[in-house]
Amino acid sequence: MAVTILIPTALRNFTDRKSEVSAEGSTVGEAIKNFADAYPDIKQHLYQGGEQSSLELRSFINVFVGEDNIKKLQGLDTKVADGGTIMLVPAIAGGRKINHEQHEQHECVLKSS
Repeated sequence: MAVTILIPTALRNFTDRKSEVSAEGSTVGEAIKNFADAYPDIKQHLYQGGEQSSLELRSFINVFVGEDNIKKLQGLDTKVADGGTIMLVPAIAGGRKINHEQHEQHECVLKSS
């Protein structure tokens, strides 16, 4: 079964700058394994200890099938339909603290767009 894996900007250096790739697999784990085999430099960014053999994704990598986080489903054993989409979303930390006035301005900008 072929599925599409959406690649976030932060990981595209390891996929020849591709924003999406096709991979075979009937579960999320199989599809991600096949994807990582095709782009081996990405393994260290996806798997605990950088090794696919750990079978555990790094804790800051969120994976969605459609709109559902696999952490709330069956994890890497979550089924994915032929033609389905898997989205990789690494958590991003940082930024700066803002005060209440800046927060209100930000909210207004978001609501008007």
